[in-house]
Amino acid sequence: MEFSPSGSKADQSRRGFLKQSLAVSATVAAIGALPRLSSAQPLTQRYPDPLVSVLDDSFTQIRIFNASVEKLASGMRWAEGPVWIGDGRYLLVSDIANNRIMRWDEVTGQLSVYREHSNFSNGMCRDRQGRLLVCEGSSTTTEGRRVTRTEYNGRITVLADSFEGKPFNSPNDIACKRDGSIWFTDPTFQAESNYEGQAGATLRRLSHRPVERQGLQGYR
Repeated sequence: MEFSPSGSKADQSRRGFLKQSLAVSATVAAIGALPRLSSAQPLTQRYPDPLVSVLDDSFTQIRIFNASVEKLASGMRWAEGPVWIGDGRYLLVSDIANNRIMRWDEVTGQLSVYREHSNFSNGMCRDRQGRLLVCEGSSTTTEGRRVTRTEYNGRITVLADSFEGKPFNSPNDIACKRDGSIWFTDPTFQAESNYEGQAGATLRRLSHRPVERQGLQGYR
């Protein structure tokens, strides 16, 4: 039996029509599966975000226009000292009252415990080699109030825990400069007198030399 050329073209036309119909049906089904926006939901995000308030005009030089305020996690009693670990795509934050460091994962969006019994960690940052620096402010544990560094293998090294023979008041915030020196504040939160701790709130510097004390006056 022979097929005529016209019959072959007709078959091809029918097959093409069926393919197009199936493609349109699949597209309609996919669109129907998308979540529907209620009339109360905005279709676009407003930029700049009205929740971001600029108190100093110099901030506008570093502000990202389309940056917005977003809640990443909850459930912590007292969140402090966030530090971004860019190479791991996660955020660390001290949950002081619960004596732990929490970890928020950018990929999964999940919050988990990074370190239990963190010696009531507060401010954190990374040094020039990427190691974690932590201000620890416990007044009840044997470790005491100190500044530590977490090595690559997880071991904790104590960088400083006293000045001129007296314990720190409350190591609070910390930063590492380009020259590798480490600066941290030591306010009088947990030691209000010179009897136990240091007199007055101070700014301290860690380098290859012993801890140096600098008065807060003149620093901002």
